[in-house]
Amino acid sequence: MATDRIIVGDCIEALARLPDRSVDLVFADPPYNLQLGGDLHRPDNSKVDAVDDAWDQFASFEHYDRFTKAWMSECRRVLKDDGALWVIGSYHNIFRVGATLQDLGFWVLNDVVWRKSNPMPNFKGTRFTNAHETLIWAAKSRGQRRYTFNYDALKTANDDLQMRSDWCLPLCTGEERVKGEDGHKAHPTQKPEALLHRVILASTKPGEVILDPFFGTGTTGAAAKRLGRHYIGIEREEEYARLAERRIAAVQPIDPELLVVTGSKKSEPRIPFGMVIEAGLLNPGDELFCPKGSRRAKVRPDGSLIAGALTGSIHKLGAMMDDAPACNGWTFWHIKTDRGLAPIDLLRAKVRAGLA
Repeated sequence: MATDRIIVGDCIEALARLPDRSVDLVFADPPYNLQLGGDLHRPDNSKVDAVDDAWDQFASFEHYDRFTKAWMSECRRVLKDDGALWVIGSYHNIFRVGATLQDLGFWVLNDVVWRKSNPMPNFKGTRFTNAHETLIWAAKSRGQRRYTFNYDALKTANDDLQMRSDWCLPLCTGEERVKGEDGHKAHPTQKPEALLHRVILASTKPGEVILDPFFGTGTTGAAAKRLGRHYIGIEREEEYARLAERRIAAVQPIDPELLVVTGSKKSEPRIPFGMVIEAGLLNPGDELFCPKGSRRAKVRPDGSLIAGALTGSIHKLGAMMDDAPACNGWTFWHIKTDRGLAPIDLLRAKVRAGLA
């Protein structure tokens, strides 16, 4: 299947021509069906540039629901069995989209709130300022055991803290805004590339294929190319597709050597504590200490520990020491170094490095 291309045409018809189980991820930014009630003006009486394009207008909720079911069914068909879908929307449509998604068999993994750091004010003063949009991240099916989530990469990007489901990112402004021939913004709902950067980093691997059935001016394609992923975009408006092609052509991809995703310890080979002793990094009789150094245990030749009348594995004895139901012995037990106490997990890392 050809990738890194934009298909110009109706998204449902174009999706029907794609082969089954051919893409790794879908990112969908469908029409929001905004249901606007007349023009909106600022306090200085200037008109707000609202989304009033024909592609965002539907005759009824039923019409919108049929449209949603049609494109989403095709997306589920072309997704690989370990693939996932992201869809973004506002309060106008995301609840209807979410219900359809569940009806079709997708399994919701998270909803993510994109909190806009620079939202448009509510000029009428009749409602709260609409300062967020919602993304739904869903696996293809409930029984799906495998899907990509680069947990450790997101944690690293967030200064070693778990990435939360509320993302504070600014609206697309300034130089990032794609302009038309008249110098004005080309698309009323262009998403910031930072948003797609995070989605792609979180849920794909380098070289995988991302499908965007509502491509617009190509934010998904630009982020995908920069991050070493492939894309397929579908866009019915020829002008948007033309601008997207020009935009993506100017993107410089990141050096492939820099695209290695931070791995998870869960995917690394298992190292039992006994291998640390066999490697000579600890010897029978050596003492290990709790994090505060107040309690200690001695290493035995079989990889167990002994502390007075208590014996057990590094995990079992650590749990007994803390009177806890479970314990990660690799981080509980420490060795003495010139710089103070250090967790024995450092020794496990040395054994892993030797295997590599």
